[in-house]
Amino acid sequence: MRRWFVLPLIALAAPALASPKTVVPLDGAWQVRIDPTDTAATAAHKREAKWLTATVPGSVQQDLIAAHRVPDPFKGTNEAAIQWAGLTKWQFRRVLDVTPAMLERNHLDLVFDGLDTFATVSVNGTTLLTTDNAHRRWRVDAKSALKVGRNEVLVTIASPIRTLQPMVLAQKNTLPGEYDSAFGDEPKGKQTSPYIRKPKYHYGWDWGPRIVNTGIWRPVRLEIWDDARIDTLRVDQEALTPTEARLTAKLDIAVETPGVATIRAAVTGPDGKTVSVDRTVTLAAGANAVTIPLTIADPKRWQPIGYGAQPLYTVTASLGGAEPTPEDSVTKRIGLRTVELIRKDGSFGFKVNGTPIFAKGANIIPFDSFPSRVTPAYMETILKGARDANMNMVRIWGGGYYLDDAFYDIADRMGLMVWQDFMFGGSVTPPDAAFRENVRIEAEEQVARLQAHPSIVLWAGNNEVQAGWDNWSDRKAFKKAVGPDEQERIGTGMTVLFDRVLRDAVLKKSPGTPYWPGSPSSDYEGPTDTDKDGDRHFWDVWSGSKPVERYLDSCPRFMSEYGFQSMPDLSTIREFAGKGTLTADSPVMKAHQKFLAGEGNERLMMYLRDRLRPARDFADLVYLTQVNQAEAIRIAASHHRACRPVTMGSLYWQLNDVWPSISWASIDHAGRWKLLNYAARRFFAPQAIVAEHKDGATRISLISDATTPIAARWRVRTMAMDGTVSKDTTAALSLPPLSSTLAATLSDEALFGAAPPAASYAVAELLVGDTVASRAIIERALPKDMAYPDPGLSVRWTGNDATITAKNFARAVMLDFGAVAAQPSDDGFDLLPGESVTIHVVSDASAATLRKALTLRTLAR
Repeated sequence: MRRWFVLPLIALAAPALASPKTVVPLDGAWQVRIDPTDTAATAAHKREAKWLTATVPGSVQQDLIAAHRVPDPFKGTNEAAIQWAGLTKWQFRRVLDVTPAMLERNHLDLVFDGLDTFATVSVNGTTLLTTDNAHRRWRVDAKSALKVGRNEVLVTIASPIRTLQPMVLAQKNTLPGEYDSAFGDEPKGKQTSPYIRKPKYHYGWDWGPRIVNTGIWRPVRLEIWDDARIDTLRVDQEALTPTEARLTAKLDIAVETPGVATIRAAVTGPDGKTVSVDRTVTLAAGANAVTIPLTIADPKRWQPIGYGAQPLYTVTASLGGAEPTPEDSVTKRIGLRTVELIRKDGSFGFKVNGTPIFAKGANIIPFDSFPSRVTPAYMETILKGARDANMNMVRIWGGGYYLDDAFYDIADRMGLMVWQDFMFGGSVTPPDAAFRENVRIEAEEQVARLQAHPSIVLWAGNNEVQAGWDNWSDRKAFKKAVGPDEQERIGTGMTVLFDRVLRDAVLKKSPGTPYWPGSPSSDYEGPTDTDKDGDRHFWDVWSGSKPVERYLDSCPRFMSEYGFQSMPDLSTIREFAGKGTLTADSPVMKAHQKFLAGEGNERLMMYLRDRLRPARDFADLVYLTQVNQAEAIRIAASHHRACRPVTMGSLYWQLNDVWPSISWASIDHAGRWKLLNYAARRFFAPQAIVAEHKDGATRISLISDATTPIAARWRVRTMAMDGTVSKDTTAALSLPPLSSTLAATLSDEALFGAAPPAASYAVAELLVGDTVASRAIIERALPKDMAYPDPGLSVRWTGNDATITAKNFARAVMLDFGAVAAQPSDDGFDLLPGESVTIHVVSDASAATLRKALTLRTLAR
């Protein structure tokens, strides 16, 4: 029988509570207009100078789109038409009805979970609050400005560009930023983004549009209370053994009237059993820190996906008597687990519950240009795509925003580990103490909010900020221009921010979670972004135009970024581009390609020329770019896994899209898988075979993520295009747990003999029992030089199931449904001569429409 122990709890309630806290949501319908003091904007946009309907949470850009005042920036070439909104000062207002009973209460707090960014809040003409950080929650007691009846809440938000630009333009040497504007609102090299605490991707990135959002972007509420309220609840894990878990619930309680209070704490386990304890404490006026020790017997550990189950516990702290209202309670869902960052002689990796885990996954960028319209269901679709592709980790990149709890709830349930960046995306940070203090408050607030989620296994200080300061040419030029004293001041400011301020926030608010000062980083041990120490961002391939085979040159400690672009699904393209004739150089295709300011499609074409055959038409071009992307990342990720234990992680760039675009994503903005995501399911399989052909030989490595040995066989067959087998080698072995095993190194002569390179290939397979767990195709020539035959594909439909059979070797088979949106159960696969596979197709279209729309594509000419 499971035993539960709850050690003496200082329970939770307020001093002689007169009434429970009441929460009045203020989301929903507001109004918005151009601020009358912005005379230039009111003259240029007369209709928007009058009040129009606004939605909170949201942004003025969303309101303008909804009112058809600007076209949808995600469609066509419309991005330019919305730029004026981010250069304008806006007012948001709503009426707040207040009763006499409400005004009799001690506190009526306006609470804004997110204001973007330079906002002034007034009630009935009285200014109560000014803000300067979109990543913080803002609270102000509005009682003194409220009256019985109708009250006007007015939020005025200034343009971040217009606010900061005078200061920026006055500087001789502006802090290096991220991406220059393509719309002329900021001079080249004179960016305002380094100086503001706002999602950096709003200013544009090489995968997303420039939409400088303005608005009340997270929920708003009125909190009415008298004597005390819970501000935050954290649950720290002090110790975890097989027999017990020792926890500490830490509460910050704001108190108006000192006195004796009743506090209730309750713990509910995965089995649904709840234990609660009431205690009486004495609270002083002001801020009170209450610590509550908890012990759980027979704890059930949260495990990453692939390593066990994900049991979750619920801890609730309540102010009040025996029946507190939900508004008097704070609840955290927690998981019990240990996390260790593996660091020895430059190594970098994760050990969870004592098991060293090879991190397999991808980077996540913001889900949309407009965060408030991202639903939990959409986030779950993307995370299911990661889970179903055998990923166990995602990295939340630092140029966006701290995601809603719903995201981490999903990751907790799925067992996906989360590498969480603080929101610093690449620009050099201001060195002044006031900036760091603003960030300290932000960081402590966000870590406290998210610390209970077991999925978060790392907080990292920044993305490429200090690595860029050390290594990038524009940063080196800046340092030379400002001179040694200013260089030292700025560099020291960054070090204090990332090595002290943010590290201390994690140590203080989430002491069981490792901290890493940046990505890439060596934790100040030596040079950053090298194979020898810490994590690596490798962009010689793609950004540096180097051959894909460069991925095979070394074994990094942990590859946290590398990537290769492709076009999205053709149905997604048609949704943003319309029905007209398209080419890679079409204006709409260049508008949705942000790499190299729209010229990135030429990089796609360069790699196609280098590796694959010419495209027959635009739909075929889409297919070929996806094949190239899938093959490039397969080569890299498989190599990283073969490098274990030197390499302990492979996170490709990127999982998702912020808008419909040509990008590095493996799942496009519509949630449709590219061929890369299907390939990831194969190359991230728990047991996998890796065949690396280089310098006239093939290395066969066998991978196992299992924690126990597995009996297996590996087999390599040399074949002609019609399926004739000339060589067949098979060997049995026991796969060691958590390992990469070099099974063989085969010279071309031993493997292929006299078979011509263009007309022969080898098939390497890992078999567990009678099942082929993993397969790899070995070719001595690039696909463009291979003499692939007509594969002789045939298809037989049964409802939404398509059975595809190949007469000859079929390389990279794709089910292309054109403009019809459809999700096959597998795609981009190889078929050996005589093989068949049955694919289930999910689509809103009818089976008849799918049959008519289907084109089977391969690399055959």
